[in-house]
Formats: sequence, C-alpha cells, structure tokens
Amino acid sequence: MDIKAILQRYWGFSKFRTLQEEIILSVLDGKDTLALLPTGGGKSICFQVAALAQEGICIVITPLISLMKDQVENLQRRNIPAATIHTGMHNKEIELILTRCIRGEVKLLYISPERLKNTLMKNSLQQMNVCLLAVDEAHCISQWGYDFRPSYLEIANVRSLFTKYIPVLALTATATPKVVQDIQEKLCFKEENVFQKSFMRSNLIYFTMHEENKLKRLLKIVKKTPGSGIIYVRNRRKTQEIAQFLKSNHESADYYHAGLSVELRNKKQHWWTKNKNRIMVATNAFGMGIDKPDVRFVVHMDLPDTLEAYFQEAGRSGRDERKAYAILLYEQADIIHLENTFKLSYPELPLIQDIYQALCNYYRIPVGSGEGLSFEFDNNDFATTYKQNPLSTYHALKFVEKAGLIVFTDPYSNASKIYIHCSREDLYRFQVENPYFDAFIKLLLRSYAGLLTDFTRIYENELAKRANIPLQTIIDVLHKLHHLGILIYQPQTELPRIVFLANRFESKYLMLSETIYKERMQSDREKLDAVIQYVTNQTKCRSRQLLAYFGESESIRCGKCDVCLERNKIELSSLEFDNVLDIIKPILTKSDVSIDELIEKTHFSEEKTVKVLQWLLDNNKIVYTEEKKLRWHEL
Repeated sequence: MDIKAILQRYWGFSKFRTLQEEIILSVLDGKDTLALLPTGGGKSICFQVAALAQEGICIVITPLISLMKDQVENLQRRNIPAATIHTGMHNKEIELILTRCIRGEVKLLYISPERLKNTLMKNSLQQMNVCLLAVDEAHCISQWGYDFRPSYLEIANVRSLFTKYIPVLALTATATPKVVQDIQEKLCFKEENVFQKSFMRSNLIYFTMHEENKLKRLLKIVKKTPGSGIIYVRNRRKTQEIAQFLKSNHESADYYHAGLSVELRNKKQHWWTKNKNRIMVATNAFGMGIDKPDVRFVVHMDLPDTLEAYFQEAGRSGRDERKAYAILLYEQADIIHLENTFKLSYPELPLIQDIYQALCNYYRIPVGSGEGLSFEFDNNDFATTYKQNPLSTYHALKFVEKAGLIVFTDPYSNASKIYIHCSREDLYRFQVENPYFDAFIKLLLRSYAGLLTDFTRIYENELAKRANIPLQTIIDVLHKLHHLGILIYQPQTELPRIVFLANRFESKYLMLSETIYKERMQSDREKLDAVIQYVTNQTKCRSRQLLAYFGESESIRCGKCDVCLERNKIELSSLEFDNVLDIIKPILTKSDVSIDELIEKTHFSEEKTVKVLQWLLDNNKIVYTEEKKLRWHEL
C-alpha cells in the first residue's frame, strides 16, 4: 500500500508533515536513518507508517513505559496490531506476546532497551520477521546526550543477531551536533544519513527575566496572556503552593507531579486537556506524550538542568503554530542552586560503591544472583534506612545505572489482567467439581472475551456491580483461583520500580572509568554553563542562542524575544549591532577605555557606536569607572 494511502486510512491525514515522507522513504529504501524532529513534530508516524508499508514486524525501543503503553493503545484503537513488553508483566504474558510476534500477528512491538539483554527476547527476535528497528529518544545512546542510558548500547549487538540487514530508524527531538554524530556511530550506521528539521519556532517568543519577586511577575504574565499554560517548577511542594497562589488570585489552576497516584494524574491531565483548568503547575514529570496544540504559554520558575530539557518543555507551547510564549524567570540564587546541584550529582567513587552495596542489602540479594529481579523503590525510605542524603543517594544510584547494573522505571499504571491457562475441558471439570466457583467463572467468561487465549484487562469494580457482591470478595476469589492454578491474576499496579540488570557482585569490584567519569563531568559542566550563558546573555537573540546550541549557526534574529525588543529600540540591523559589539566587547574586557577611544577603534560611524554603547549601558553590560571610562560588566 502507498504510504500516503496508509496515512489517510489509519490517521485520516491527506499529507505528511515536513520531512516525514522523506524519512519514511529513506527507511523503506533500507537505509539507516536519523530523524531530528522537534517536540510535536510527528516522530512516531515515521516508523509506524514505515512498518505498515512492508512485510514483517517493527521493533520499537523506547525508555518510557507510560509512553509506550499510550502509543500501543492508540494504535490498537486504529486497528493496528501492536503490543508492548515491559517490567512488571507476568512471564506467561510475555511468552504469549512473543509467540504472536513470531507468528506474524503483531505489526509493532514496543520494548524497553533493558529487554535487549534478555536471552528469551534475543532468541525470539531471531525467529521474527523483523523489518525495522526504531529507536525512540535516540539521544539516550550517546554519553554526550542529556539522558544517557547504557542499555541502549545493546541495540548494536542485537543488530548482529539477524541474518539479513535490518535498517534502523533513530529518532530524537533534541540533539547537538556532537550527539548526532555519536548516535550514528553507536548504532553502526553504514553511512551518515540525517534528516533534520530546523529547530526554529517562528511562532514561539522567548523571554528571560531576572526577577526577585517571581510570584508577582508570574501573576502579571498569567493575567495578561489568554489561553492555557504550563508552569514548570523543580519540586513537588512548589506545584501545590503556586497552584494555590493562582487560585487565590482567581485563576483556574491545578498541580501535577510524579508523587500523585496514576489515576489522579490521568484525571488532572484530562481536565487540563479539556480546558477544565486553564493552568497546570507541574514538575518535569508533566509533558511526555501530551499533545495539546493550543498551549499559549510555558513559564519556567526555576532554571532547567540543560538547554535540551528547556527546549523540549518550552516547545510544548504553540504547537498549533499560533503565537505562544516561553518565559524563564530566574534570580542569582537559582544559578547558585544549579551550581550546588551539579556538585552533588558527581559523588565520589567510595560513596557509589557503598550505595550499591546498601541497595543489594536493602532487597536481601546475595552475591551471584539478582539479575532480572525488580522491586518497588522509595528513595526517601532507602536513604533514611542507610542514613544518607536522599539527593546524594539518588545521584549515586544514577551512576550505578550508568554502569549498566540497574535501571529505574517511571511510575505507571497497569489495569488488572487475568489469563485462564487451563484447557476448556479442565476448566469445565473444575467448575463441576467446585460449584462454589462456578457462577463466578461463568460471570468472567460472559464479561470478557479471549480469557483462554491471552491476558485480558478486567475491572474488579464492574464485576462486583454485576454480581452484586462486595469488591473485596471479587478480589479474594480471583486470588484463590490464582493459587489453585486455574488462572493467572495480575492485580492493578502503580509501580515506580528498580530493576537489577546483572547479578550482584562485591562492591569493591564496581569500577568506574576515571576517564569516562571526568569526561561526563566535563560534558555536564558545559551543559550547565550553556544554561547560565543563555539566561545571563542580554545581547544575543534568545532564539539564535538556542539554535546555535543545536548547531544552527546561520539563523537570523527573531525580532520578538526580550533581547530583540530592546535592540529594536536603537534602530540598528542585527548585522550592524553584532559587528559593533564584536569589536567593542574584546576591547572592554581587556581594559577600561573612554568613549572617544572606542569610537576611534571601531571604525564605525559615531552614531552607530554610541547607540550600541547606550544600549549596553542601559542593560548593565558595561559600566562607567570612577575615571569616567567604560568597562565590560559581567552580571
């Protein structure tokens, strides 16, 4: 089937977005392909359409369980056979899904990168007719990316399992030129092949404000800007406090963070999407998978950790291509906090070893075992138990994760599932011999189809209403049937988990390369410096700063950000201003110089030079000394 016909049939669109068609055709031509599409740019369509356009199954590797579950459900609603395998599933359910994949009954299989180390998964992949490997959030494979995950490195090994060459489609929303190169090397691309949509968002207006009273400024922004918005903060407590502050000032607001139940988070997200609440105050847990096109503003109340993260979060506004605002409020204390957090994020090796040892003891895992085990994880309880700082503990465990020994999974919700794994004859015999369970089993079979062939979602509340018996009785009967071996019952779960990817060994053998440690520290230091440079630079267009960070050095001034609006007042072109500034700044950073001396050294007209100097003075970039000379002044 033609790819445009596939797009029309399953998604109802008559044409592709920018670069989507080119990316799909590249993949169908058997080429390894890297696609850089900004947030909301339609990355998923690329591998989904490519999978439907050819024989075989597409393996989608993605790190976020909640996101893969959402995508699979959306595909199933479009009558596209898709499945997912993730932590927390029963082994029998995994086996059934893999069997369907081998039979060719599944078109897209979503898995986490950690699954690629599993022997059963590797053996099963070799028996499947795989047509494409799609790697979502591909920046995770690069140690220079902002979210490096060592499990992604296993993808290159998996490619060698197949007897025929399987192309890979790597996708990411944000990547620097260094990361782009690294992704292709790590995934063993035959040749460089990158499709990159410009990161330029002409409808998005960036503002950065140095503000001591952030709440006062926030209220002004919210009152002046119509439409829905997102306000990002660093911690959970502040989400509630700021939402309450807005409510007390007659604004419709709600709060969201990962500490809330999955059910409540889903409700809050739904209410906001349907405009029941205008503003969502949230941590960075809010955003992945959100597709609300009419967000008019995103406000950051704290400095982001990286420009990659900021660009993604800010990019959740204005997806309908109408004017929208990305506003960042900061004060000097925020920069100090960012510096201190950075220091904590690189614990000493002995602490990392101690934390790994403590983690294994916490779950009573003996030396030589543990691979594949997963547990619910509460960092605060763990830190309290071992008398450690929770933040230090968290960062130490992140290094254990980077060593490929464990992985954290995001909290997610699984509806209850059951699977009757005995034959119809054995089930009938059991009903005859156990009349107590007969009526209940009949209720199950009437209520849900496919119980004897696959794991099926059930809803205990609905069963309780239909049977007119207490909910707890339903749950108790299901547990009894599970223990009797008639069915497999997986109760509803809400699981932030930690998974052991390797058997435990003595902590003294946990060796981290000092070279890699220092390289990552330097890389993260550069990311931190880029954030600080972005917020403190008052002379270069915000959009140009962001685009330059992502390798687009030839961009033009947006004319609409806070920097550009100030510069517009002096009636100089971007080129004229930059030319004058490029000469002035090096001179003033070396020594104090009078205005007359500067005018002489610039070789520009006095009028233009004075306009630039006045702007720099007004914006506190230069100051007068006691000798009435000019000096470059760093904030």
